[in-house]
Amino acid sequence: MQDDIFQTPAYQKIASSTIDRTIRFLFDNNKEFSLACEAKYLNFEPELPPHIKETFGETVLFILTGYTYETAQIDEEYFSFEAGFGEESFGSTVTLPILAIKQMFVGEYPILFNICNPVIEDEVVFYPEEIDTSKSMAALLNNPENKKFLKKK
Repeated sequence: MQDDIFQTPAYQKIASSTIDRTIRFLFDNNKEFSLACEAKYLNFEPELPPHIKETFGETVLFILTGYTYETAQIDEEYFSFEAGFGEESFGSTVTLPILAIKQMFVGEYPILFNICNPVIEDEVVFYPEEIDTSKSMAALLNNPENKKFLKKK
C-alpha cells in the first residue's frame, strides 16, 4: 500500500525531476533504455487499432532502440517516441506523462523505480499539511458499522 506522502505535489515534483534527469543523462550518453509504463496514461497518435491495443496489460514495456530511440523526446511533463506495433508494425507516436513511467532499465538492469501517479489536470486532490487524527477517529467512530474494527480490551 502506498503512503499518501508519495502522491503529494512536493514528492511528485521530486520524482518527475529524477525521471527527467535520468532520461536526459541517458540521451547525453547515447544509451538506449527500456521503460515500463502504465498503459492507461498512454496516448497514441494515430490511435492504435483495437486488436493491437487489447494486447496491452496494465503495464507496457517499451524498448527504446534504433529508430524509436532516435525519435524519443522529453519536455517538462511528457515523454514521447515513435514506434511500430503489431505484426504489421503499425506506426504511432506514443506520448505519456513522465510520472506514468514506473521503471527504467538499461539492458537487464533496473535503474529507476517510480511509485508516484501522474497528475491528472481534472482531478483536484487536497493534501493537508498536517493530518488531525482526532478528527479522523471521530469520523470513523461516527459510523456504527466501523465499531467492529476497534479492538476490545
